[in-house]
Amino acid sequence: MSALGALDPGRGEASASASRLFRPLNAEDEEQLPAEIESLCMACYRQGVTRLLLTRIPFFKEIIVSSFTCSSCSWANSEIQSAGRIQDQGVCFTLAVRNKQDMNREVVKTDCATARVPELDFEIPAFSQKGALTTLEGLIGRAIAGLEQDQPGRRETDRDVAGKIDVFISKLKRLKEVDSAFTFVLDDPSGNSFVENPHAPRRDEALVVTHYRRTAHQAAMLGIEAEESKENSTDSVDDLRNEVLQFSTNCPECNAPASTNMKVVQIPHFKEVIIMATNCDACGHRTNEVKSGGAIEPLGTKITLRVTDPSDMTRDVLKSETCRVEIPELEFELGMGALGGKFTTLEGLLKDIQSLVARNPFTLGDSSTPDRAGKLHAFGRKLQRIMDGQLRVHLVLDDPAGNSYLQNAYAPEEDPEMRVERYERLFEQNEELGLNDMKTEGYEADVPSSR
Repeated sequence: MSALGALDPGRGEASASASRLFRPLNAEDEEQLPAEIESLCMACYRQGVTRLLLTRIPFFKEIIVSSFTCSSCSWANSEIQSAGRIQDQGVCFTLAVRNKQDMNREVVKTDCATARVPELDFEIPAFSQKGALTTLEGLIGRAIAGLEQDQPGRRETDRDVAGKIDVFISKLKRLKEVDSAFTFVLDDPSGNSFVENPHAPRRDEALVVTHYRRTAHQAAMLGIEAEESKENSTDSVDDLRNEVLQFSTNCPECNAPASTNMKVVQIPHFKEVIIMATNCDACGHRTNEVKSGGAIEPLGTKITLRVTDPSDMTRDVLKSETCRVEIPELEFELGMGALGGKFTTLEGLLKDIQSLVARNPFTLGDSSTPDRAGKLHAFGRKLQRIMDGQLRVHLVLDDPAGNSYLQNAYAPEEDPEMRVERYERLFEQNEELGLNDMKTEGYEADVPSSR
């Protein structure tokens, strides 16, 4: 089967081979005889016969029609398979059925196709029937036969349900008579189903054919991955940004194997950042860190916020590892590198500072002094008053790399309580960032010649 499906009727020798193997569907073609293969009957487990017919449907494609019959128990079965590959796009046929001639249209319905009649709220779900080469009347007839199959048993066990199904079967039978116009929809994500256009190659006013791009769910249903093309390469990048990546590492506390999760996050009105979180199942240690997703900015950034309301504690804060934090009223300064990169709220940042102060070695053990420990405890209480909204202070984020951020609660308007300043970095600040020795332009001229 796969060898037949690999044939491309549009190329050279393969085209000639395909023409010999897949002949147009024609009842008068005496050379178009099915191949017969002995097969096991799954009903009585005796030998039956499977007939395979390789044919081409005009204005469509090649298909393989298989039919099984058993002479012992008279069981029969037929189905079709596409001789080609899954198409690049799905297809949906919408046919306005107006007369009985429309019921004679040929229909190819694959296993994964869904057939619907919206007027009756009737649907044949995907994978509920084998693929079939039939007519629209035959497709509805198969549905009627499937519903009638278990009716005798239902009438004995649940007459109400059996009665409702009888009413619905009578509606389907009226469809076959086309007492009134209705709509037939055939939706196939594989793109291999077909509804005949009797006016081909001219346009059929009653038939609308729509090609569409498969969803990820439909691709998974077909057992394939969502295909990427040049025009949707940006979508694949967006999918990567929405994905949480994971890699193995060691716990910084106990050195046991652990895992680090990493995700790219777009901060509104700012830029992309990379958030990394490490969890250790052995000792329970947890840590998170934020890295800027972009380059060092041309100018440094200094953000000053006047904390006036407890709601300020909910503002998002991105503190990069190059950012200094100051609270002038408390004469407090947190240097670059302390706490690392953080993406949290203002309350979360103050709690981290409070925890850092509480873990200070000068407040613990024999090295602590009552005076120094008392000052640190008093500082911790002041931080708590700020978080409770009882103390108004100024919070300063000074980042020479320009990669820190504090949420503007009034965005996109200006925040009256926040001031953002851009400044030229000093030589010392560039030295700390390693920029003085970094050359990105004209370095080719400095490379010594090999001659």
